Amino acid sequence: MAWADAKKFDPIMYENLDPDCVVSHTFHMRISTFLNVHLVSDSTGETLNAVLRAVAPLFEGVTPLEHSYYLVRSRRQLDRVLAEIESFPGVVLFTIAAHDLRDVLVDHCKRLGIPALPLLDQVLTMWEHHLKMRAGEKTGSKQALDENYFRRIDALNYTMAHDDGQMVHEFNQAEVVLVGVSRTSKTPTSIYLANRGIRTGNFPLVPKAPIPQALLELTKPLVVGLRVSPDRLIAIRRNRLLSLNADATSEYVDEDAVREEITDANRLFERQNWPVIDVTRRSIEETSAAILNLLAERNAR
Repeated sequence: MAWADAKKFDPIMYENLDPDCVVSHTFHMRISTFLNVHLVSDSTGETLNAVLRAVAPLFEGVTPLEHSYYLVRSRRQLDRVLAEIESFPGVVLFTIAAHDLRDVLVDHCKRLGIPALPLLDQVLTMWEHHLKMRAGEKTGSKQALDENYFRRIDALNYTMAHDDGQMVHEFNQAEVVLVGVSRTSKTPTSIYLANRGIRTGNFPLVPKAPIPQALLELTKPLVVGLRVSPDRLIAIRRNRLLSLNADATSEYVDEDAVREEITDANRLFERQNWPVIDVTRRSIEETSAAILNLLAERNAR
């Protein structure tokens, strides 16, 4: 399929793309649909990004071309956004509190025949009906630095200082402590939880290394064991060694040694009666969600 024919096939799909790249795709019969997605926010755009990340993977063969516009709070700023939307038609997702700016954006998109969705409107409407009061027009960044904000900052500071077994004697100040063998995603999961305001420490189980008594005697935090299948762990570790140009024949990736390491970890979890989460096929978000559920159940008790 020639570039000109490809562009006729779907003009939006090939907007601003390198012709050689597209022709290569067509020769391999793996054409992707490219969709311009405009994210317009009067704040930091976290909500918009979260929704895009959740929705995009559900559409196989569709690649979103992200256009982000954050801290849009004046008509002058919005006019620049409108020009971009007109140049690169697609869909518009927005979170804007000011009604005058919202109306301009929606009207402009209607004239262009472009769908524009206010992500928070249905939630706000539900709250207004239930509370029988109108929502204000404060933008996210203009709101006062509240308790939740400082809680997240405190959690992040704590988590970074107590990563990878540092300062185990302070683990009782945590809400969650993650324990597992190397490469079970302890650190990224800890940081994710910290972003949710959860003080999190983590401890790596190293073969033949002693386990601190302070870890075994924890009473306040929820201690969670992270388990992974041997095959999956070996594959992850081998990739890690390759990226470091390190020796790929060490006990770190030896099948028998890894199985023994995992068995020892499972025995520890059982002895300590710690809840265990299998992270073999879980994403960081899924693991964190399971931990938050465990924490909620524990707090409810």
